[in-house]
Formats: sequence, C-alpha cells, structure tokens
Amino acid sequence: MDSDKEIVCGADIHKDFLIATMISRSGLKLQERFNMNQDGLLAFRSWIINHRCQRLAVESTGGFWYPIFTILEGHVEFILANAYQIRNIEHKKTDKLDSERIAIYCLNNLITPSRIYPKDYRDLRSITRARETLVNARSKIKNQIHQSLSTCCIKLSSVISDSFGKSGRYIIDRLLEGKTIDQIISGIPSKRIRKKEDELREAIKNGLDPVQVFLIKANLDVIDDISKKIKILEAEIAEKVKPFEDDLKIILSVPGVGFISAATIIAEMGDYRDFPSADKMAKYFGIVPSVYQSAGKLRTGKITKTGSKHMRRILVEVAKAISRTKKNSRLMRFFQRILARCGKKNIATVALARKVLCIIYHLLMNHENYQEPEVTKTKPKIPSSVSPIRMMDIDEMIKIISQAGYLVEKDLKEGCG
Repeated sequence: MDSDKEIVCGADIHKDFLIATMISRSGLKLQERFNMNQDGLLAFRSWIINHRCQRLAVESTGGFWYPIFTILEGHVEFILANAYQIRNIEHKKTDKLDSERIAIYCLNNLITPSRIYPKDYRDLRSITRARETLVNARSKIKNQIHQSLSTCCIKLSSVISDSFGKSGRYIIDRLLEGKTIDQIISGIPSKRIRKKEDELREAIKNGLDPVQVFLIKANLDVIDDISKKIKILEAEIAEKVKPFEDDLKIILSVPGVGFISAATIIAEMGDYRDFPSADKMAKYFGIVPSVYQSAGKLRTGKITKTGSKHMRRILVEVAKAISRTKKNSRLMRFFQRILARCGKKNIATVALARKVLCIIYHLLMNHENYQEPEVTKTKPKIPSSVSPIRMMDIDEMIKIISQAGYLVEKDLKEGCG
C-alpha cells in the first residue's frame, strides 16, 4: 500500500460519545463526534467506509471499544492500543487533541497492537471473571461474619479451618438458634471436629447478642444466594469451555490445576500459538522480574505485573496448591530449591507459578499431557454443563417473571418452533 495515500483514523472513546480524527500524509484531516449508541456507531462506520479509511486505532479504555470493534470488524483494520503505550506526556489535553494524537501514532506505525481475543475466548473470559468477582464478594461477606463472631469473643476460625464447611456452618446455625455448647458439640456431623471438644468449648464461651444474630443471618442469606449464582456460572463455564476440550484435558493433567483453574487459564491465555516462546508468554502476563541496567550493572526487581492480573492470580493459586502437597514431585522439589535459596515463600511461589505457565505452554504446543511417575492425579470434578437456567421450562420461567411483578401472556402459534 502506498503510505502517502493511506488514510487512518484515531478515536478517543468515552462512555457516551467518541471523537474521531481522520488524517493522511496528503493533508487530509477530518474530525467528527459520534454518539456511542447504535445509530451513532452505524453513522461512524459509514463515515469510515465512505472516506476509504484503511486503519482505525482506539485506546483500550475499559470495555468501551467492544461495540466499535463488533460493528467495524471486517470493514477496517482495527488497532487496539495499550493506554500506557500511547499516554499523553504533554500538559495540554483535550478530547480532540487525544484523537488526533492517536491518529498520528497510527499513521506513523508507532502503535504496537494489543491482542484481540476471538469471541469464544472473550465469552469464556467474561464468565470466569464474573465468577471471580462473586467469589471475592462472598469472601468479603465471610470475613464480616468472622468479625461479628470475634466481636462476641467466639473464635471459631481458630479451631475449624473452614468455618463455612458442613461442620462450621452447623455450629454457626446452632449458635444463631441459641443452642448450648453441649447441644452443639453432640450434633456436629464430623467426628474429627467432635474430637476437638475441649478446643471448641474454649473458643465458644459466649453467646451472640441480638444485633450480631441479625447481621450474621443476613450475611448468611447473601452467601447462600451468591453460592447459587456461582454454581450457575460454573455450569455455564463448563458449556463455554467445550470448544477447547483438548486443551482443557492437557492443562488438567498438570498437578495443582482444577477445572476452574484450567478454564480460567484457557480464557486468559487465548490462542497460545500467538506466542513464539514460553518466555514471551510469561513476559506478556507480567510474571517475570523487572530489569534495570545502568553503568554495566544489572539489577532485577519485583515482577512487572503487566497483562492480566486474573492470570497471575490463578497461577499463584495453582503454585500454592502444589506447594502444600506432600508428594515429592518435580514441581515440589523446584519450589523447595527456590525457597532454600532465597528464604522467601512468596518469591518461591511466584517462581513456581511461572514454571507452571511455561510447562503448560510446552504441553499445549506439543499436544502432550503432563506425565510424572511420582504423581498420580485424581480425576478433577467438572460441573454439569447444563445450568439451572437452561433446565427451566417455559412455565417455570413465566412463574418467576410473574412473581417479580410483571404481566406475562403465553401466546403459542402454529408453525412456530
């Protein structure tokens, strides 16, 4: 393509509108404002096509670029620019100047395009991140219940590792009912927990006051509601991950990786063939040390933390799971070597997380499962791919919508499938 005749566009995107600047080396400069609704985006597409624009560059600001990419896909080369890479270092800043600056960067090939994941990966990633948000919200509410129990001098978490497991939930429910400690201990489902009778009596010497009872009950209801929604999302994840079944089996063969971890890794990684090497992938996800060199002296620091924080979180969780196992696997021995050398568990965990990512990359590239004689991994539990929403018939859906206060009429016509 003749660079002098090339026409490019830069767009500064906001929630309700965008400012677009179209330029070329021959002196063309056009600037328009479009609304970020259906009519506005269609008008923007017509404007792009009518002026024969070859490339469009936008800043990756939140999810505002998604509808633009969807409506222009196949009509123009779409360049998604990292906000940090094209940041404005000048003092004067306006929407029009930002739009023009992005267009100039695009015209001079100064933008390294960010990866745009295919729709299957984007859909899976949206659901895994939604589940992560709900899990974090549930953990926050659990901490509030722990705080309420501590306010009444009840130290249940010091005796039971999971206060919201079967036995822990039983104890909390009986405390809310005002049962005595003898009644509580005699009915605990787990024999292992019942053997801790002396510790339980020491931890539960007090009852709950009415205010804390009210707060804990309200929080428990929210936890139950969130847990139901998490199960629905997990069923949807099992459905969305089906196109990547072969990759899922390979990743699940790695020690410490469960179904949700594997699905999250697939969603955040996207097409692993986009990376020429495992080191490039590790660098992309910010799990490599930062490097500083001056006057011939090389110093390494903390990891860069660029890229997806969700990928780093799940890799660290996998590394922690491996470090807690009692099996003398290669990965466990690697963790122990790093720990003995640096003396810091966090550093050893991050190093193991990077190693796991590199192993997954090589396994996927070679289409091989992880194999180690010392490791016999149990079959992971995979949620049912049929979510409760999919299992409801039309009458159940109408009943739920009617209970919400809406008027619903069922109209069945012949010939309608």
